[in-house]
Amino acid sequence: MARDQTDAQPISSKDELVGWIAEGCRPESEFRIGTEHEKFPFRLKDYSPVAYDGPHGIRALLEGMRGLLGWEPIMEGETIIGLYDVTGGGAISLEPGGQFELSGAPLETIHQTCSELHAHLAQVREIAQPLGLGFLGLGSSPKWTLAETPVMPKGRYDIMTRYMPKVGSRGLDMMYRTSTVQVNLDFSSEADMVKKLRVGLALQPIATALFANSPFTEGRPNGFLSMRSEIWRDTDNNRAGMLPFAFEAGMSFERYVDYALDVPMYFVKRGDRYHDVAGASFRDLLAGKLEALPGERATVSDWANHLSTIFPEVRLKRFLEMRGADSGPTSRICALPSFWVGLYYNQASLDAAWDLVKGWSAEERQRLRDAVPREGLAARIGNRTALDVARDALALSSAGLEARDRKNSFGDDERIHLAPIVRVAEEGKSLAETLLEKFNGPWGRSVEPAFEELAY
Repeated sequence: MARDQTDAQPISSKDELVGWIAEGCRPESEFRIGTEHEKFPFRLKDYSPVAYDGPHGIRALLEGMRGLLGWEPIMEGETIIGLYDVTGGGAISLEPGGQFELSGAPLETIHQTCSELHAHLAQVREIAQPLGLGFLGLGSSPKWTLAETPVMPKGRYDIMTRYMPKVGSRGLDMMYRTSTVQVNLDFSSEADMVKKLRVGLALQPIATALFANSPFTEGRPNGFLSMRSEIWRDTDNNRAGMLPFAFEAGMSFERYVDYALDVPMYFVKRGDRYHDVAGASFRDLLAGKLEALPGERATVSDWANHLSTIFPEVRLKRFLEMRGADSGPTSRICALPSFWVGLYYNQASLDAAWDLVKGWSAEERQRLRDAVPREGLAARIGNRTALDVARDALALSSAGLEARDRKNSFGDDERIHLAPIVRVAEEGKSLAETLLEKFNGPWGRSVEPAFEELAY
C-alpha cells in the first residue's frame, strides 16, 4: 500500500460510501494501468535481512532515493517511511518486513509500465549497491525466520501485528515474509466492474499458478509452489478470500460496501497518530459511536484507508486490484499486468473470459483456489486442469492485447510482455518448479544461489 489517505471531508451515510467508489467509473479512453511490486532487500555480503536504522539500512536507502529522484518524503512523525512523486503519481513504500514497494504511476500501456519498472530498478541499484544491498524477486522469504525478519517503524503495522494472531495462524508471515506483484485496472460502469470482478476472482488462482514463485521457507522446500498464496488461506478470513457473494444476482457497488462495512477495522488515523480500533465496526464510526473514539465521525480518508485493509483475491476501491501473483523476475512483473490488461481492456476478450468461467460453482472456485498453492498448474476444476484453463485465458489475453494494438518504438505490440508466462503454459512448468529442480541439482540443496539468480 503506497500511502494513507488524508482527505478529512466528513462522510455520514452508506450512500456516500457507495458514491465514493462509483466515482471511479471512467470512459474507456481514460483507462490506465497501475502496477505495484514488492521485493526483499538483503545484504550482499551474507544474504542477511536489512534493518531500518543504521548507515546501511532502509532509512539510508530511502534518503538516497529521495536525493536521486527529488520525490516528496512520506513521513510518520520524524520517520521517513516512503516517497511520493507529486508529478507522476508513483510512490515508494515499505511493507512490514522491509519489502520495498514501487506503486507505479497510472500509465496508458504495458510498454510504459515496463519502462517505469526498469528505470526504478536502475535507480534502486544506484543507491543500494554502495550500501551493500541487493533485492530479491521471490514471492516469500526463502531463508530468514520470522524472528530474524526486521520490523519497519509504521504505526499501522504495529496494530496489525498485535491483531493478526487473533484471527489466523499466518498473518505475521503474510506481513513480514511475503512479496507480491499486482495490477490496478479501471472500470467504465457498475456492470463493467461486476463482470471484471467476477472474471478476476475466478481466474485469480490461474494467475497464482502461472506466477508461482515461493517454494522455499527457512532454507528448504516448504511443500508448496506458492507459499505466499497458501499463507493467505489462514491470514484473516474475515477480510480475504474469493468473495462468493460477487457472483450472486444483484451484485453492485452497494453490495461490496455492505461487505466492507462488515470487515473489522484496524485503525483510525488522526494526524500522524494511529488509533488502535482493531476489531471495531466502521458502521459505528459512521454513526459516531466508536467505543474507542467516542464522538469521532468518519471521513473520506477513513473509508479509503479501511478499504486498503481488506485483502480479497480481487479488491475493489475506485479501481480493481488483481492480487493473486507472487513477485518474481523483472519480465514476470511486466507479464502480470499484460495478462490482465489483455483480458480486461478488450470487450471481446472480457466477454469470452466470462464465458470460460461462468459455469463454475462457488465450491469449484474455492477448491481450485485451495489446491493451486500446492499443485500449481496441475490443480483441477471440473474435468480440466489449471493448465488447460491457463492456456485458454492466455489465448484470450493475447487476442485482447493484439486488438489494443499499442506498439512500442520497435513496432511490437504489448504481447511481447506476455511471452514469459506463455512459455510457462507451453512448458507446463512454473518458475517455482524450475527453482526446486535447481535446489535439488546445481544449487546443492541450498537456497543461497537464489540471492544471485533472482536478484534484480
